[in-house]
Amino acid sequence: MRFRKFAASIAEQAPRNLGAFFCGFLLLASTACKKASTPDWDTPGAAPTAESTPATTPASAASEAPNLLTPAESLAVVSATEPKESAPTSTETTTDTGLRFIAFNVENWLTMDRYVDRKSLKGAPKPDSEKEAVVRLLARHLPDVIGISEIGTAADLAEIQEDLKAAGLDLPHSHYTGGTDPTRHLGLLSRFPITSTAKPEVTEYQLTGKTFGINRGILDASIKARGKSYRFIGVHLKSKREIKQADQEAIRLNEARLLRRHVDSILKKDADARLVVYGDLNDTRATKTIKMVTGKYNDPTYLTAIPAKDSRGEAWTHYWELNDIYSRIDFVMVSRGLRGDVDFPAAKIIDDEDWSSASDHRAILAIFR
Repeated sequence: MRFRKFAASIAEQAPRNLGAFFCGFLLLASTACKKASTPDWDTPGAAPTAESTPATTPASAASEAPNLLTPAESLAVVSATEPKESAPTSTETTTDTGLRFIAFNVENWLTMDRYVDRKSLKGAPKPDSEKEAVVRLLARHLPDVIGISEIGTAADLAEIQEDLKAAGLDLPHSHYTGGTDPTRHLGLLSRFPITSTAKPEVTEYQLTGKTFGINRGILDASIKARGKSYRFIGVHLKSKREIKQADQEAIRLNEARLLRRHVDSILKKDADARLVVYGDLNDTRATKTIKMVTGKYNDPTYLTAIPAKDSRGEAWTHYWELNDIYSRIDFVMVSRGLRGDVDFPAAKIIDDEDWSSASDHRAILAIFR
C-alpha cells in the first residue's frame, strides 16, 4: 500500500519536475551560447579590453571572477588558467627566399638594481619570467636576424642565443658592441654567417664645452643571406630621462648626428649599399632626432622608415608606465638600395598577448624579399 501511494506521488510530480528540468536546460543553453560584447578601444568609459591593457593576463582576470559562475563561465575560467605548454607555438612560416628581421629592445636583460614584486633587489638579473617571455615571442616569429637593444654583457647575449636554440630557433652567429655606457649594449644574432663588422670613425662630440661619447655605440655588421647582402646598423640613443651633465635632448640629437655621419660615409663609398638602420631612437617621427637620422626626403641617401603597425592598425612601440605615454620610438629604416626588396604590407609591430611580459617595448618585424 505504501509503495502504491509513493508511486502515485511520483506520477503526480513528474510533469512539474520534467518542466523544471527543461527550463533549466534552456537557461544553461542560452547562457553558454551568449557572446559577451567587447567595447571599442576609444569608447568613453568603456571597460578596457585585453589588448588595450598590456599588464592584464588571463590568470589575473580569472582571479577577479565572481564566486558564482554559470557553467559556461566556469569553463572559460578553467581554460584561461590552465598551464600553457612551455614550448612556443610558431605563428609564422619561413621560406627559402628573403629575410625576416626583428628589432627589439628587450628591456634590461642585464644585472642591475631592480624593484620586483614590491621588493628592492641589488644586482639582480632580469627575472626568469620576463626572459622566458622574450624567448617565446622571438621564437614564435622565426626571425633570421635579430637586432637587440638593452643587452648587458656578452654572456647575456649568449644566454639569449642559447635559450632561443633550446626553443627551436638556432641563430649561431652573433656580434656584440657598445659605447661609453658600461651597462647597456647592442647585440645581433643571425642565422647566416656575419661576413664583416665595422666601427664608426667618429664616436665623440662636443657639448657645453665637454667631450661626450655615444652611450651605447653603433653596431655595424654585414651578412649575406640567400644570395643577397645586408648591412645592419643598430643604435640605442639617449633616453628622455634628464641627467646632470647635459640636456638629454641635445645628447640624443648629437648621437643621431654621429649615426647619420656613419651612414653617409657608407653610402658615399657605395650608393647602392643595402642598409638596415634600426633601433630604439627614443624620439618620435617629427622630431629633429629622427629627421637627422633619415636625412632629406629627396636626397639619394634618404632612409625610409618602414611604416609597421600592429593588428589594430596602431604604430606605437613603447609604453612609458611612469608617465602613461604610448609612443613610436623604435624604428627599422632602409636605404634606397634595399627599399625595393621591402615587403611593406608584411611588416608589423608584434602585439602578441604576452608582449608586456617580455619588455616595455614592442618588437618590429620587417621582411625582405
